[in-house]
Amino acid sequence: MRRQPTHKVRNTEILHEIVQTYIETGEPVASRTIARRHQENLSPASIRNTMADLVEEGYLSQPHTSAGRVPTEKAFQSYVRSLGMQKLLANELARLRVELGRFGTLPARMERSSHMLMEMTRGVGIAAAIPPRSQMLDQVDLLLLSDRRVLMVVVTRDQSVHNRVVTLDEPVSQDELNSIRNYVNWNFTGWDLYRIQHEVEERLRRESATYDAILRSLQALYLRGLLDIDIGPEIHLEGASNLVGLDLHLTAEKMRELFRALEEKKKLLLLIECFLDEPAGEIGVHVGLSKAHPSMGELSLIGISVPLPSGMSGKIAVLGPMRMNYGRVISAVVHMGHALRSTPV
Repeated sequence: MRRQPTHKVRNTEILHEIVQTYIETGEPVASRTIARRHQENLSPASIRNTMADLVEEGYLSQPHTSAGRVPTEKAFQSYVRSLGMQKLLANELARLRVELGRFGTLPARMERSSHMLMEMTRGVGIAAAIPPRSQMLDQVDLLLLSDRRVLMVVVTRDQSVHNRVVTLDEPVSQDELNSIRNYVNWNFTGWDLYRIQHEVEERLRRESATYDAILRSLQALYLRGLLDIDIGPEIHLEGASNLVGLDLHLTAEKMRELFRALEEKKKLLLLIECFLDEPAGEIGVHVGLSKAHPSMGELSLIGISVPLPSGMSGKIAVLGPMRMNYGRVISAVVHMGHALRSTPV
């Protein structure tokens, strides 16, 4: 493996010290400050020369002629890559599992996860449970109510339960509903819902369906949405108010746009799906999110994808300023991901 030239290694060390100093102070970093911190006792003149090189390479910017330097998004990305993964602490993982174990449903656990991430990092905690593109049927049940109304219950293989009440044009008995239920469960349990819909449509088109009482009754329920399940993601966000006190260089209108974007679940889902596309278990760090929204240019997103016991895909993340404590946030996200994945339902 080829080693980097000594000056490249030194420049990288100085760059990361500049980033760390900027995270701690929030002020442009002067060469004298780095000279005092650097272990090799380099002179301020030597540090200034290195800073000039880093400016040319796009790692630093200089707000004013006489001011210090400010790290760019490229500098933060280099800094984050240099951070080693912290070892998972058994006691911390056990604490998170116990806390999540207090909640018996997936939505409740995801909501609690976002709150705990917010508490641990003082950032914006995000937790989402995203259903698979295809859902498998476990069983259906049909219950007769008053006034020709029918309760349709569809259970999918991830143990999600979906209810819908419909009103039929013609009266139907519970025995007839039981026959339809048995027909669907016998023929289609374990099938993908989309495949079932196509198969039911095909059977209803056949001429023989005209003479099949069960299919005729099934058609009435099918046309009213039986097996037509709109399964959306479960998304929770906590701590958006933590962004208020940050110096994000946003006008009042831009700040309002930022909060509106975070309130829209579609935009929030797009944010985490676009930026957190790493394989499950692999931490994702994205510094500067202007591609997602103009008001997010000075924000960073740290997250991880985890398989959930229900068969859904989980994504948990922390949204915060570029000047966040990356080591602490990465550790919190990794611990929470392991806890969610390993806590039994």
